[in-house]
This record gives sequence, C-alpha cells and structure tokens, in this order.
Amino acid sequence: MLIDKLKLILLETPPYDLQDKIVTQYQGSILELQELLHCKFNTATEILLRQASTLADLDSGNMEKVIQDENITLYVWANLKKNPRYRSVRFSETQIGFEIPRILATSDIALRLLHTHYDHVTPLRPVPTSLQEHTSTITNLVRDEEKNLEAAISKEMQEECKQEENESNSVHEEEIKVEDQGETEVKMSSVQEEPEVTKCELEMKLISETVLAAQLLLLENAHEKPSDLDDNEVDLCQFTTLGGVYHLDILELPPQCKPMKGWMVVEILKEGLQKYIYPPETTEDFETEYSFPPIEVTLEVHENVIFFEDPMVARWDAEGKHWKTDGISNVSYKSEERLITFNLETFGPVTLIQDSHINMPYQSWELRPLDVNKVLLSVTTIFAEIQIQIKENLCMLASIKVNNKKHSSILEGRWMTPVSFITALKEAGLNIFPTRHSHFYVIINYKVPLTEMKAYRQMALLSSAFAFGWSRWNMLCDSKKVVFKVREHLRKEEPIEDPNWALLMFSGDRAQRLKIDEYSDTFSEALKEETEFHSTLYHMVKDFASEEAMEKIRSSNDQFIDSVGHMLLLTRVLSYS
Repeated sequence: MLIDKLKLILLETPPYDLQDKIVTQYQGSILELQELLHCKFNTATEILLRQASTLADLDSGNMEKVIQDENITLYVWANLKKNPRYRSVRFSETQIGFEIPRILATSDIALRLLHTHYDHVTPLRPVPTSLQEHTSTITNLVRDEEKNLEAAISKEMQEECKQEENESNSVHEEEIKVEDQGETEVKMSSVQEEPEVTKCELEMKLISETVLAAQLLLLENAHEKPSDLDDNEVDLCQFTTLGGVYHLDILELPPQCKPMKGWMVVEILKEGLQKYIYPPETTEDFETEYSFPPIEVTLEVHENVIFFEDPMVARWDAEGKHWKTDGISNVSYKSEERLITFNLETFGPVTLIQDSHINMPYQSWELRPLDVNKVLLSVTTIFAEIQIQIKENLCMLASIKVNNKKHSSILEGRWMTPVSFITALKEAGLNIFPTRHSHFYVIINYKVPLTEMKAYRQMALLSSAFAFGWSRWNMLCDSKKVVFKVREHLRKEEPIEDPNWALLMFSGDRAQRLKIDEYSDTFSEALKEETEFHSTLYHMVKDFASEEAMEKIRSSNDQFIDSVGHMLLLTRVLSYS
C-alpha cells in the first residue's frame, strides 16, 4: 500500500535528513489516503445495505454479511424484521457479535463492524510541540558530538596504522639483515603482519557521519516524561495498539431496493450513509441510564498478535485525537478462544492495547555467529525467547518460545530490511525495542550512550567469529563501562551447555579481560593474569583468537556489520538486561 510506503520512508529516514515541509507533505498525503480509503468503505457498505432485503436470511429475516481479505474484515447486520425479542446478534460461524437493547432491536438500523488489521488511527495523534523541539535540540547536539568523535577516532586509527607500519618496516629491515647472514626463515614474519593494516581499514569503514549521528540519537534518553495527558487518555509512550482497529458503527438503514415491472428501483439519499446516534444527544440522564444502556460487544483478537497479559480496551476520542479508556466496562478475555467481551457506552473506533515494555527488562541475551556475515541474536524475557537471524542488510524471525513452548508466527522465515522487520515485530506484540521514553517505565541499567554505541559497533565488527552474551556483572560496574561474555565461535553447532566464556570490560576507549568469571562470589575489575589493556575489542580478542577467526572477521562486509550494530542499538541489550 502507498500509505505503508510513505510511513516506511518517514521511519527509515533520519529526522535531520528530511525537511519539515517534506515531512508535512508526506503526513498530509497519508491522512488524505486514509480518508479516501474510509470513504470507499462507506460507499461499499451503503451499496450492500441497499440490497439488504434481497440478501435476508430465511430463518431470522434479517441480513447478515461477512467479507474478508488480508487487510480488513467487514461484518454487517441489517435489522429488517425489527423483532424486539431478537437482541442477540452473532455472525454465522463466529462468536463475534453484539447484545443490543430493545430500542435498537425495534429500529431501522444496521450494525457494522469494520476490522482493519492495521492501525491507521493512532498516527493521526499530533506530536507535542515540546517533543519536536527537544528532538531538534538533541539532533544538533548529536551533530556536534559526532564531529568530535569522528576526529578522535580518525586520529586514533591513523596513529595505530602509522605505528603498525613502523613496526612492519622495522621487521622488514631486520629480515634484510638476517638474510645477509644467510638465514631466510624469519622472512615469513612480514607476511603474517600484513593483515594488521587490513584491520585498520575494517575499523575505518565503520566511521560514517549519518550512522554515528543516528546511533547516538537512538541512545539518548528523553529528559522529561510526557505529562500533558487528558483524563483516561492512553499514554502512547507506555502502551501500544495491537491487532488493528475495530470500527463499530450503528447506521440508519437506507431505503431498500424494490422490484417494479422487471426493474429494481431504489431511492438514493443525497446525504449518503448516515450514522444512528446512540444514545440520542437530547436525552435526559434518567432516560440514558435505563432506556439506552451500554451495548455488549464481543470481538476476536487477531490471530497474528500475541498478548502476554489480558488486553486493555480503548476507544478513539475524535475530538481530542487520542485513545481513552472511559466509557468501557465489564471487560473479560478468553485467551484460548481469543475472544474479548466488554460493554461500550457509545460506538466508534475501538482498539486493544498492551504495555509496550511488557518484555523489558530482558533476562538475558546472546549474539552467536552462524556463518560469515550471518548471526543469531537471542533475547530472553520473562514471557518469551525471541531469536532473530541477521545477514547482510536483512533480518528474519527465526523462532519464538512463549512460556517455554514453541509459538508459530507468520513472520518466521520472512527476510525483511531492519526497519520493516522491527515494525512487523512490534505490530505482532513482540516489542523488544526501547524508545527514548522507555526508561521512565522500565528499571534500566543505565550506560553512557557513547560507551554503549562503541561497544555495539565493535561487537558487530567481531560477530562473524565471536559469540557475545549477557553477564550479571554488567549491573555492578559503573555507567561508563559495560561487561559481557565473549568466546570464539567458528562452527555451526548448537549452543554449548557450559561454554568457556571470557569476561570483557569495555569503557569505549579501553578494553580488558577480567580475572573473575561469571560464577565468582564478588565483582572485581582486576586484570586477568598474562593479559593486557587494549584500546579496542578487536585488539583485545586478537590476544586469544585463532587465525581462522581473524580471517572471518576480515571477510565481514559493511552491510552485515551495520545491520548487526543497528539491531544491537535498537534492542539496547547492555542497558535493558
């Protein structure tokens, strides 16, 4: 859909790369297309209801129709008989339906449930001006920080490359001297040192102005919690809509087709399809309570959505342009049948919501190589274990376990670009991607953004040959340092039961191997015997890596390294575990 493509452009493009007028234009186009789409649905419903009498059920005398495709499901019921005893509406072969009061059972009305499997209502919610201004300020700060960072890294790499070149020259001079004495065996040492220069090239290729700025912006936590919410308004920084939107409408039944001399004649109203106002706006409070009681609604939760707790129900406030939880009562959820029942005072768009951070903080995580330019990222939460494969510039959901049981999903086996993949995972209820406001709703292990970013980038560089994993000691070191497990992993075997992990501590500009292990009694920053401090993780692992591992690292391509680093940045496993 064109709407999805426009949304994808806005999501994939960094905010500082899109002009405000372009963003406004795209958002305006999205709104216009959504309005056009809804007009088409109304027109189709009106045409169907004009023919209601010819489509009436023989038993009940009323019309019932269900139309479904991959994006929508339309349920329409027309009250042709107006039987006061017929107050329970259930669509055939489903348990979806309504319990209507007597006044509706005797009125010329139709009930429509339009379930759009996507949410095209929430994006209409305006972004607070304060948030826009804050994002702009952060972007400017990121640009300044990025310039300083790039200069520092470039200088460091140049010095390292120069130092390695001098060492290589000195080795070469020594070889010539030895050769003059008739010994040629040392000659191979210069050949073995050549990959060191290639290593500098590998790290230099990670330096990108756009990537650095975008990554630092992703890791920057908002300083203020959104507080300008109305009563009963859903906080969309804390909750997310799942399973699409259910548009519930009571409609006035249009004039029906009538046969006349071999023709079908129908009166077409100029005003088109009209909504039936329930309860009437002019009613007294006493009449509203007893004559116009809430309507009981039963909906089916979309099969491709996972709710880890009973979903909450929210209604759309067209005036305030936000979701609200008032006017909804007696909510009950049958998880096995995936049915939710509730009472609704007034009809309109309804959605189901879940806490966006229900799977945060994570219990553990692991990044494991599968092959050159292919890795598996496993994130374990209190409810689920999510495994993600990453190769080149694509991601795929490998498997899901919910409460230690295998759970099937239509997303499994589908390779997607990172942004599309993340969006699809969120829409399925598998949100493991913190936002700038998540730290207000989750207890996190805060790490300095620059340290966290450098760790992810260097882990991505090494991910073709080394496995990385969660360490409990990461909670005990200060915010300027991170601790994680690492081990060489060259084969495609399944995870080892009790692998021999090394513990590394990294501060962004210094890496060291710790003397303690994961099972030590207390935390200590003591350096492991016979090891040294290094400026990067690359130098650190090189001390104990095999030549085969180093060759795999040198074979990694740019797209793969960027994709792995981007996924680590978005899951923020070092701060949210």
